[in-house]
Amino acid sequence: FVILGFSHHPDMKVIFFVLFLCIYIITVLGNLIILLVIKMDPVLHTPMYFFLRNLSFLEICYISVTLPRVLVNLLSSDTSISFAGCAAQMYFFLFFGVTECCLLAAMAYDRYLAICSPLHYMDVMNKKVCMQLSASSWICGNLVALGHTTFVFSLPFCGSNVINHFFCEIQPVLMLVCGDTYWNELQIILAAASVVLMPFLLILVSYSLIISSILKIRSAKGRYKAFSTCFSHLTVVTLFYGTAVFIYIRPKSSYSLDVDKVLSLFYSVLTPILNPIIYSLRNREVKGAL
Repeated sequence: FVILGFSHHPDMKVIFFVLFLCIYIITVLGNLIILLVIKMDPVLHTPMYFFLRNLSFLEICYISVTLPRVLVNLLSSDTSISFAGCAAQMYFFLFFGVTECCLLAAMAYDRYLAICSPLHYMDVMNKKVCMQLSASSWICGNLVALGHTTFVFSLPFCGSNVINHFFCEIQPVLMLVCGDTYWNELQIILAAASVVLMPFLLILVSYSLIISSILKIRSAKGRYKAFSTCFSHLTVVTLFYGTAVFIYIRPKSSYSLDVDKVLSLFYSVLTPILNPIIYSLRNREVKGAL
């Protein structure tokens, strides 16, 4: 395959390269700092920060699937990628993306217990449960990515080999498949709906119960403190799910690949760089540890 990327803006290649390189360095360093700070400070050895460590590690992996390849393609005239290389990129992108969906749901459940059942929180959310929720997220991500990638790359490809995107995303790759792909698209939409929307619904239920509990707190200071512990997570969920749902759960007739490239940048590039900023600036304990 040949990845088109941002080749239709040749005069902007250097600017794009510098911008994406800065984003990649800041993202990796920011998430590494959060990993180290949480590991070194015993005060932060709690379930909430256990999940945040998982998320920071996940974000480093997630952005490393796409951005280094984008940087290489911006400097090179050869933007081709092998069949196996494209399949591997799609697999790992889906793997880390679905894992993040599940992990954000686990973090919402953690916040629900902390606010709605504070007296039982440490008993319920013990180390074993944290490990099980984290492992389940990674296993689910692996199974979904393996199934989707195997399904897509078992289809026959013919004609054009140009992927109008900056990485091997499902929709642009499906456009190169021979024949009618209606049922393939429908299956992917249904699978995406279950994988993306189920964790999202769990998050909505958790936050509905959280908001209900917060509103029952009499003091304004108490309400503000309770809500501030959820604000960072809620911001990340909105950014990540907002663009992911729009891109994956819709028919091919509504695709605009140029628009999709911009939206893909939000959940594949901007969300990983915003996570360490959001969680450190809005969190007094992390700032204190820093």
